[in-house]
Amino acid sequence: MTATSQRMLLSGNHAVAWGVKLSRPQVIPVYPITPQTPILEKITEFVTDGELDAELITPESEHSAIAASITASLTGTRVFTATSSQGLLLMHELLHYGAGVRSSIVMFNVNRTVASPWGFWPDQTDSLSQRDTGWVQIYTESGQESLDTVIQAFKIAEQINLPTMVNHDAFYVSHAMEAVDVPSQQTVDAFLPPVNMAHRLDPDIAQSVGSNAVQQTYRRARQDLGEAMDRALTVKMEVADEWEKISGREQHGGIVEAYRCEDAELVFVTLGSMCGTVREAVDLMRNAGRAVGLLKVKLFRPFPIDIIREALSAVPDVIVLDRNFSPGLGGILHQEVRSALYGTEQPPQLYGYLAGAGGVNVSPEKIVEYADGIAASAPSPKSIWI
Repeated sequence: MTATSQRMLLSGNHAVAWGVKLSRPQVIPVYPITPQTPILEKITEFVTDGELDAELITPESEHSAIAASITASLTGTRVFTATSSQGLLLMHELLHYGAGVRSSIVMFNVNRTVASPWGFWPDQTDSLSQRDTGWVQIYTESGQESLDTVIQAFKIAEQINLPTMVNHDAFYVSHAMEAVDVPSQQTVDAFLPPVNMAHRLDPDIAQSVGSNAVQQTYRRARQDLGEAMDRALTVKMEVADEWEKISGREQHGGIVEAYRCEDAELVFVTLGSMCGTVREAVDLMRNAGRAVGLLKVKLFRPFPIDIIREALSAVPDVIVLDRNFSPGLGGILHQEVRSALYGTEQPPQLYGYLAGAGGVNVSPEKIVEYADGIAASAPSPKSIWI
C-alpha cells in the first residue's frame, strides 16, 4: 500500500465503482442487471453525495445505455457504462458501431451465463462472444486488479480511440469481499489527465461520423481500426508500467502474467478468477516436486500472439482451461491459443478443457487431477468437457 492510498474492505463490484469515481467520467449511462447492479448502485451513491460530478443516465434498456454512451463519447467527454450477460448481448449491434466510430467508452462487464436456460453463474461466453466487435478486452482476477484496470482502461481508450471492455467473473469476484488499496484522487489525477480527445464532434473541427461509405472508404476505416487495435498492445504495456510506478503495485506488463513458468514442463493457461485457483494448484504440485506453472492472460483483444508464443515456446505440455463454451467450436481461449501457436517450430502438446463453463466450481484438487490425466490421453483439436 502506498502512502497516498487507503485500504478498504470492498466487493469486486464496489472496487470497480471506486475506480470509476477516481477516473472522473463526465457521463455514465447504465442500466441495472444482476450481478452488475452494485456497480451502478455505488456510483449512484457517489453522484448523489456530491463525490462524483457526472451526468448519470438510467435509460430504459442496455441498448439505450450503449447508444447514449456512444453519442456522449463522440462529443469528447469521458464515458463509463457497465453491464452483464443478456445486457451485453442486447448491446451487440451498437458495440460494432461504437468501435467503428472510434469512441473511447470504458465498459465494465460482469461475466455471467447467457440464456437459455436462465442462470446467474460466472461464465465468460457473454464477453468472448463479442470478440469481433472491435473493443479492446481485458480480464481481471480480483477486485484490486479490477480497480487498477478500470483506471488504466480510460487512458488506453482515449489514447487509441477505441472502446475498452474490462471483465471480471460474477460472484467469485463481483460479490466477494477483499482488502483493496484505493489510491488517492491526487494519484489518479497525476496518472489520468482531463480528457482531451482530438476525435470529437465539434463545430470547430470538420468531422462527421456514421455517413454512408463506398467500399474503399469502408475498407480503409477497418484497416485504421485494426492498426489502432495493434497499438493497444504497446499502449497497454506502457500504461501498466506507468501505473506500476505510481501505485507501487506490480502489473506484470499488463498483457500476460507468468507464475512459476521458468522451468515448467506443464503450463496452465486461463482467464479471470480461475487464475487464483490454478495458482494454488501450481503451488501444491510444486511442493510435490512437479514442474508446473500458470500463464494468466489479461489482454484478450488484441490477442497477444507473439507474447503467447514466446511464453510457451519451450513448454512440452499446455492445458487451456475455459470458463466459456462456443457451440461448434469449444473453448474459445483454447482455440485462440492453438491459433497463436500454429507454425511454431516445436509447439507444445495442447489440451483444451471446458472446466468452468456454466460457472461450475473447479477446485485446486480438480486441477491437479487434470495435470495427472494428460499422461493417459492424447491432445485433441477439440475442447473436452471435463
